[in-house]
Amino acid sequence: MKNLILIACFFITFSAKAQNLSLTKIWETNELPVPESVLVSPGQHTLYVSLIDGAGNIKDGQGGIAILNADGTIKDRNWVKGLHAPKGMAIYNNILYVADLDVVYGIDTASANIIKTIKVPDAVFLNDIAINSRGIVFVSDTRTNKIHRIENNESAVYLDNVKAANGLKFINEQLYVLSDSQLLLIGHQKNRKLIAEGLEKSGDGLEVLKNGDFIVSCWAGIIYHIKPDGTKHKLLDVQGKMNTADIAYDARKRILYVPTFNGNSVAAYQVNFN
Repeated sequence: MKNLILIACFFITFSAKAQNLSLTKIWETNELPVPESVLVSPGQHTLYVSLIDGAGNIKDGQGGIAILNADGTIKDRNWVKGLHAPKGMAIYNNILYVADLDVVYGIDTASANIIKTIKVPDAVFLNDIAINSRGIVFVSDTRTNKIHRIENNESAVYLDNVKAANGLKFINEQLYVLSDSQLLLIGHQKNRKLIAEGLEKSGDGLEVLKNGDFIVSCWAGIIYHIKPDGTKHKLLDVQGKMNTADIAYDARKRILYVPTFNGNSVAAYQVNFN
């Protein structure tokens, strides 16, 4: 019986250790003007990168979308031009939705043409986008502390008083949001459940692993691994050296893509399951 207990304890300890993560940098692509968000293109082995190319809160027409190959080489630096300060992105039915200050653009991925321009009333700093299985778009506004809901090209406030609302992610039809230093689950009745708190800086990008764990970035230069019970540890802390903005994760390759914002690059890290 004692041996069985020891064996059980060993496997529990081993399983806990096996869930810890680490990052190994594999490449970095430079000369990308103020990249804010990265999105893995479904089945196309490419990456969309939103480029602010200037200040993040000004309508200057300098922003755009670039496309990188999966190995980090630049496929098309100017795939879409003439945006302002594009940030978060999501794809639904071959349309790339992009948050840009007070509008959400819909870009046809085949032609690179903007086919939708959806005005979000009273928006100031639209930041991240998530889309549910029905094609309803949710977009955060970090400056007004709101989450907006867009259906049939019409926008309405979905939730307010979400402090510094930023990263959004649908997981099993449930909406998760980074709100300042917290990770929240928003229930179907708009109730809020705290998943994790105490991030050192305000959260930015949000990704989920196959086992239900999260990878969260803070723009200031921190990346966390967060477990569903709220425990967390830092995978990366590069504060003062570079930013870590709206990340993307390729679950098949186990690669994390990190836009460095003022670092003018996108870095790729292998996610190691230790």
